[in-house]
Amino acid sequence: MKNVFVADLVVGTEITDFFLMKQATVRTGSNQKQFIDMILADRTGDVNAKKWDASPQEIAAIEKIDGSTVLKIRAGVNEWQGKKQLKITRFREAVPEDGIDFSTLIKTAPEAGEKMYAYIMAETDKIQDSDLKNVARAVMERNREQLLYYPAASKNHHAEMGGLLWHMKRMLLMGERACEVYTDLRPDWVITGVIIHDIEKIREIDSNRWGISPGYSFKGTMLGHITQGVIMIDRLAQEFGIAEEKAVMLEHMILTHHYEPEFGSPKRPMFPEAELLHYLDIFDARFYDMEEALSSTKPGDFSDKVWTLENRKVYKPTF
Repeated sequence: MKNVFVADLVVGTEITDFFLMKQATVRTGSNQKQFIDMILADRTGDVNAKKWDASPQEIAAIEKIDGSTVLKIRAGVNEWQGKKQLKITRFREAVPEDGIDFSTLIKTAPEAGEKMYAYIMAETDKIQDSDLKNVARAVMERNREQLLYYPAASKNHHAEMGGLLWHMKRMLLMGERACEVYTDLRPDWVITGVIIHDIEKIREIDSNRWGISPGYSFKGTMLGHITQGVIMIDRLAQEFGIAEEKAVMLEHMILTHHYEPEFGSPKRPMFPEAELLHYLDIFDARFYDMEEALSSTKPGDFSDKVWTLENRKVYKPTF
């Protein structure tokens, strides 16, 4: 049974507990001594941890670990630059005899992957345009296995098991409401845009079956999911014989959904559904980050600074 969750860590206390090690890097400090820099996690979030003055044995133990694993650690809870941090005194890799309950360690979307997948497939059935329906269904069906567990990011918003589907579903729900208000919007394009806009994150980032990402793939690092998505649409357009105008508009939706050049979009949206796609994307990402910040904040308090919200703090009211 887990003793303390990341969300409940209290500065100044000592803990002994199990955490999922998402990342670990051996670094050299200003004193020329090696230390281990870790990202530890459970289902409530992540926390940075340091093992200062790491011994050769400790470094060897970390370096032999392949991918995410569970560690038992003893540590003090400190604060660094406004965020909680663990100062590890001892650690070891968990063994089967520890009887780990993985449901306490793995962060997952609020709904099961199969349920979210079924919802999105039902949305594709609403698409009237045969070209767009072919693209949307091909994207969903050909990526089904990965979609059931894939996160939407290595870090930050929707970095959780099933996070990509959860992101897509909430965007579709909001997109449907937007089409009810702004009746000139074409739902076929909104639905298809949501389905295709981030799908190449499956190739951009690496992930294990628990939805935990150690970082970016080679192609993801070199190209990014926006460029990879444009390539994907070009291939599907050729496969399904889609006219150039439609194909370019689909590519444009992927290309522009980050809106700003510094975030990877060399163009800004040039038709309404592409404009909406950007705001659906940013809306869901921002609200996810606010929800995460508030989940570990006591009523009447401010959250820690949230980097993805321009280092803003989020307030949790008492009522």
